[in-house]
Amino acid sequence: MPSGPDLDRHALRFFGETMTRDRFLHIHFLHFADNSQRPDQSEEYDQLWKLRTVFDTLDENYAKLYNPSDNLAVDEVIVKYRGRVIWQYIPNKRKRFGIKIYKLCDEAGYMCAMRVYSQSATDDMTATHATVRHLTHRVEG
Repeated sequence: MPSGPDLDRHALRFFGETMTRDRFLHIHFLHFADNSQRPDQSEEYDQLWKLRTVFDTLDENYAKLYNPSDNLAVDEVIVKYRGRVIWQYIPNKRKRFGIKIYKLCDEAGYMCAMRVYSQSATDDMTATHATVRHLTHRVEG
């Protein structure tokens, strides 16, 4: 594994080897929401409002296209990221900074539902309880 200045050169080469400049410029300005439709920043503000339609569409299609088995598990994954978005900081993990995503998976490993972590809790349940209820709301029995 390269280190120091070699790491910087290696990281820059990675992008060139992954996609061409023209492809990058083609997807660089990809938007999923109209910036003029930005919601007010209140207590119920959704920090992922620009990507919410993408997540909702994926969630709907997971439910339509796959019938999960009886054995399900709720799992979490941290996608390594440092930026101006909802992020999680866990000092004793290898990936200390990132976006936490909760997933409902079946025994074959297929993801049936997902939810990006947000610190929203209601009066009657904790954030963890609300997340599990949201992920399993389509599962009967």
